[in-house]
Amino acid sequence: MSQDAFDEGLAALKSDLLRPEGPSITNMSEYRFAVLPYKPTKEFYVRKQVREVSDDLKSKGWQVFELPVNKLLLKRLRSAPQEELNSWISREKRLVAKGRKERALRTAIDNLEYLIEGQNGIAKDAIEEIHRLADVNQVDTEKTLVWITRMGSLYPFFRTSTLLKHLDGNTRRIPVVVLYPGRRVDKTALSFMDETDADRDYRPRIYP
Repeated sequence: MSQDAFDEGLAALKSDLLRPEGPSITNMSEYRFAVLPYKPTKEFYVRKQVREVSDDLKSKGWQVFELPVNKLLLKRLRSAPQEELNSWISREKRLVAKGRKERALRTAIDNLEYLIEGQNGIAKDAIEEIHRLADVNQVDTEKTLVWITRMGSLYPFFRTSTLLKHLDGNTRRIPVVVLYPGRRVDKTALSFMDETDADRDYRPRIYP
């Protein structure tokens, strides 16, 4: 995913959001959900460009919100019993001290899985936050955008296709765009952080 491809995707996304007939970021009017991949090493560049697009949309009367998933992850971790967290940390430290780093990582992934995976995990928190934003701000779905950001914080504990699957149909027609650190492999496949095997479980449009 080159910087040029990201710039092209962001420009196409902005154009689709600002169509005279209303936002159209997929071929399905009820499914306003898209993915914008970018090279993980370009994180700060992407934040700057997205902020500029957000400011421009706001100047045109849009409401623009950011939903950083790292905050959802931290909230999930804080919800776990402290004794349980301490036990996880101690075990991981012991494994690393013994030179078993891969086993330590696998243990961390296994421990976090029940907290963040599935329909009652991070996806549930994201849906609830989108609904809260809609209710509190009385949003006009024709002039509202939610960016889902900081997805890299979930690597390597979580497959982003899981989040997208559960968000499907739960955004109240608000345009939602996931900023995806990774590589587009083909028309419908993405490699998270440019490290994981390509995942083809993606229904949203992938820009550009």
